Amino acid sequence: MSEAPEFSRIVRLDEIGRMQWPAHIAADESERAALARRFGFSSLGRLEADYSLSGEGNTLTATGEISADLSQPCIATGEPVPERVREGFTFRFIPDDQETVDQPPEEIEIHADECDVLTYSGNRIDIGEAIAETLALAVSPYPRSPNADTWLREAGVLNEDQAGPFAALAALKEKKS
Repeated sequence: MSEAPEFSRIVRLDEIGRMQWPAHIAADESERAALARRFGFSSLGRLEADYSLSGEGNTLTATGEISADLSQPCIATGEPVPERVREGFTFRFIPDDQETVDQPPEEIEIHADECDVLTYSGNRIDIGEAIAETLALAVSPYPRSPNADTWLREAGVLNEDQAGPFAALAALKEKKS
């Protein structure tokens, strides 16, 4: 049996019609620490989301926005780089038995304004896990501290202008002169 996600917020399908929208959820300190470890953040000081759910048959649509304050290690120096995330989302939850495992997936074109499709089993969805995964995808993939260029130069790492193909040509031209 798999372990529950760090930021699990279960919504039962039979509760959706009785809930107030938009709903607000926030990760507590232990959940934020666990998510920071999972995603490799230096820290996760805040994670919140406001969302609404609507359903048609057994398909649910969640729309909302996450907001977070976090730090990630710089790709060069390892220093914590602060980041504030505000990211809108739209998820479509479908029952996992609607996915066909036997058939290879057809090639489909996805537009930027289309939603993520997630599956659920039974009569419940985990909006918290969907929000946590969205946060992981929304952060900067290559965080750089203000000291990164200085640190790299002092470590002897060449920048694009110094190491590129035109740098070699410039070096030959200087050598010829």
